Amino acid sequence: MTESQWRDQFAEEARAERPDLALLCLLIGAEAQGARDGAGIDAAQIELDRLAGLVPYRPGGPLAWARAVGELLGERCGFRGAPADYQRLESSLLHEVLRRRRGLPILLSVLWMEVARRAGAPVYGVALPGHFVVGFGEPGAEPLLADPFDGGRVLTGTDASLLVAGATGAPLDPAMLRPASTLDIVLRILNNIRAWAAARPEQSGVALWAVELSLLLPSHPARLRYERAQLLVQRADFVRGAAELDAYADVVDAVDRGAAEQVRREAQRARARLN
Repeated sequence: MTESQWRDQFAEEARAERPDLALLCLLIGAEAQGARDGAGIDAAQIELDRLAGLVPYRPGGPLAWARAVGELLGERCGFRGAPADYQRLESSLLHEVLRRRRGLPILLSVLWMEVARRAGAPVYGVALPGHFVVGFGEPGAEPLLADPFDGGRVLTGTDASLLVAGATGAPLDPAMLRPASTLDIVLRILNNIRAWAAARPEQSGVALWAVELSLLLPSHPARLRYERAQLLVQRADFVRGAAELDAYADVVDAVDRGAAEQVRREAQRARARLN
């Protein structure tokens, strides 16, 4: 498949009535790899199904589910994270997490969720500030949280409060425990990839495709268009970059004319670099 076809599939899935989280994450991986066919996606889906088949059949309530999935993935299979994983792009790619058994909290949580869901567990993602975890049980009930980055350790209320306090310095707000939507999870993963690439100027190509996938989501920050324009200019694509800057300035003009004029000046400077 071509890059355009992968992106068409990504955009179509993102707009589905019930977007498939695993598929969207694997399509991100296909973009990262420059994959030509769907063999890698099929293999990853088969592996998720295989792992789900190893979970005990309906072990009981939320705590029993959390322990059963944690015992399989965290203890028997060794899926977990470490500080060094934050320095690797592979830690944000689901197929690589399946291969390496290492990843960021949000990707390990996606793995936990997809395996548990296939096994029949009531499971969802919880986007705590700075640290993604999973919740077992029905949304709205008292959540049972587990931390896949720590091998699936079941969290007490104090544990969750300490995670939030460590990330924000603020107390845990019950609103933080709401289930994260599929598209919010995907956007957060792409944000992580953008942040990884931003710290490595030589990886501007990675930053560009992460921004462009984010722009295919039904809801995304408008400023991503400006970021895309800047990346195009950085990569010496001055014509498209200037056009994107002008288009973004037209959007901004309605709310901040001064900012819009500044962006238009950036577009002029980009075009001047063609000479």
